[in-house]
Amino acid sequence: MVYEALRALIAALLAVFYRRVEVVGVERVPRHGPLIVAANHQNALVDPMVVMAALPRALRPVAKAPLFRHPLIAPFLKLVGAIPVERRQEAGAGPLRNEAAFATVADALGRGGAILIFPEGGSQPEPVLMPLRTGTARMMAAATAAGMRVTLLPVGLVFHEPGTFRTGRALVIVGEPVDVADLSTGGEAGIRTVTERLAAALRAVMVEAQNRDTLRLLALLETIAAEGAARDAASRAAWMRGAIETYRRLQTTAPERAERFRIEVERYAKDLELAGVTPTQPGRTYRAGAVWRFTLREGIALAGGLPAALVGMVLHVLPYQATALAVRWLTDDADMAATYKLLAGAVLYPLLWAAETWLGWWLGGVPLALAVVLAIVPTGFFALTWRDRLARFAREARAFTRFLVDRDLDRQLAARREAIRAEMGALRRLADDTRPAGG
Repeated sequence: MVYEALRALIAALLAVFYRRVEVVGVERVPRHGPLIVAANHQNALVDPMVVMAALPRALRPVAKAPLFRHPLIAPFLKLVGAIPVERRQEAGAGPLRNEAAFATVADALGRGGAILIFPEGGSQPEPVLMPLRTGTARMMAAATAAGMRVTLLPVGLVFHEPGTFRTGRALVIVGEPVDVADLSTGGEAGIRTVTERLAAALRAVMVEAQNRDTLRLLALLETIAAEGAARDAASRAAWMRGAIETYRRLQTTAPERAERFRIEVERYAKDLELAGVTPTQPGRTYRAGAVWRFTLREGIALAGGLPAALVGMVLHVLPYQATALAVRWLTDDADMAATYKLLAGAVLYPLLWAAETWLGWWLGGVPLALAVVLAIVPTGFFALTWRDRLARFAREARAFTRFLVDRDLDRQLAARREAIRAEMGALRRLADDTRPAGG
């Protein structure tokens, strides 16, 4: 009951912070029986929060021991029943120090529970998979030796702008269970084999893109390749995995052409940003009637919602700014930004809401205090929705104005987009032609 309440709270926090959180393959999660969920790790404490909110099982995360001494993170870990483990780089860490952790994991699995682990052993901000530690396979081996049939499930996490409020997106992809039959033979060879198999399974469900800039370019290219067609999250991720594999192959077989293509895509992305338009806007037909209807509809909606949105902004400006200041003071690490924003917000928002309620009581007695209490949450959500709508309206208006003032801009951007699409097709054919036999 406590876990479900906490899971609902986590889901609500993520829904406010991220523009979209998508989940693919949730049907692969066994509803009962011992389970180890293994995920890639690039966004600190947000990673377990995203997985816990996405999967329909109560998960006990395995976390590095120093986090249990962190004033902001430790309370969350204790609430979810996280299991501390010592890593080799921690002073005095070693196999004996983790006997208690392995015993706790074994006990949880023996009761049919589910464990969440990040086998890379640490978080880093780039969308690449670091070498896996063998701890996951060793936990599986111990469970197998004890007669348990544990499912090892890979989960890929893909983030776009993970530390940016209302701009970031998250994708959770649940893969097929990993074959752990080699563990039944025992020994280090079986542990290494399962660890390598787990790494391959994680690469198959994440988008390993060298760095975040490359991931942004992949997202742009996927939009161009889709030609306006709606693709689901799994299809988008699969396309990006195929594209990055093609690019890596071309870096060996046709490095100069691959580099020229990347430079052109980077320039196109920058020109879109400078023009203030999205990848889908060039080449779009702006009919006068449709433009006027859109402007009238959105203008009326924005004007009508402005009073409630202003109330929400006024009530939340202090918590928002306080959270931003706290995060700047606490960390400058890219992979920790979203974690501190969520945790600091979870602490500061309720405290400052209480302060605003008290201020309302002090200024206007019980009626004003009650009005503040009743208005805080709904007007806050309304302000977020209003802000998103305003941003969409501004994007459309900016693009229309730019294309109206500079009539060649639309044609040039659309022509460059088509040239990029054509070159993508040519490069894919070139990569296929140079693929080794049987590759």
